[in-house]
Amino acid sequence: MSEVSPRKPFSATRRILEMVPQSLQFLIRDQVARLKAELARKDAIILEQSLALAQSQKIFEKASAAAKIGVWQCSLPDETLEWTDVVYDLFDLPRGSPLDRKKAVACYSEEAAKELEKRRSNAIANRSGFGLDAEIVTAKGNRRWIRITASIECENDVPVRIFGMKQDITQQKILFDQTRYLAEFDAMTGLANRSQFQAKLAALCDTGDRSGALLLIDLDGFKKVNDTLGHAAGDECLQEMAVRLSQVCQNAKVVARIGGDEFGVLTGPEYDRNAIEAFAQRIVDALARPVEQGGRCFRSGASVGIAFVVDGDAPAELFKRADSALYAAKAAGRSAYRIF
Repeated sequence: MSEVSPRKPFSATRRILEMVPQSLQFLIRDQVARLKAELARKDAIILEQSLALAQSQKIFEKASAAAKIGVWQCSLPDETLEWTDVVYDLFDLPRGSPLDRKKAVACYSEEAAKELEKRRSNAIANRSGFGLDAEIVTAKGNRRWIRITASIECENDVPVRIFGMKQDITQQKILFDQTRYLAEFDAMTGLANRSQFQAKLAALCDTGDRSGALLLIDLDGFKKVNDTLGHAAGDECLQEMAVRLSQVCQNAKVVARIGGDEFGVLTGPEYDRNAIEAFAQRIVDALARPVEQGGRCFRSGASVGIAFVVDGDAPAELFKRADSALYAAKAAGRSAYRIF
């Protein structure tokens, strides 16, 4: 029995090619070569695009980390959460750890959590987006402010996913609050400044019909304290007087430092003439007490001018009447009050 030698690979293909005319073989080989070249070119393009995509992803991740912006998504209705690393970092959670939406929402302050759920529900119902700045307490107990943006994805008009970004805005919030404080409060005394006082005065005048009163308070002996004991003692005097005013005027609408040694107080309609006179006397008595600082004792005292809001009063007119009353109190011997 003769042995049959095994066929070499592709021997059948070779025999077929041997039966094809030489010219046609050339065309087939040329076409195959072209196809291989085209495939190689496309592979190169795919590789190039993959590398570019990977590079873009790295750039995005670095930019995201630098800006403290993370991406999140939540499947509906099963509430499955997915976060990028930055969001994990915002909440001080281990990257890639299992997520539970209820636990995540529990990190928000009570007020922020209520507002988040309200806006989220409205966005899902209306197939819209929302934004929110909210305070959180992280897993490590750190307080942060984050900015949330969200959009809704629908299939056949049915919401299937909510997604967006979360950004750490803690430093922005601190800067904003500091800027706002400087715009509305006096840096030395912590009282409202003249700008805030004028805004509250205008609002008080708008209500009209004897809805309150303006009290202008001027320290009687402040210049002497400054001249004899120096500006440091003068600053201490102003700060102590501000503390006393705040204590006496707890029920006032606003207590402000409106000049070097001048203060302003606005009251509501609960103060009639008798009440305002008693109130003014308490201010005079409180500011007349000696100030003791660093082993030194000095007195200042204060005069008070009062004007009630009259229907139709302009702020400038009300201020002018209170200022005239203040001068009358000083002319009467200081440490007194007058009402115009």
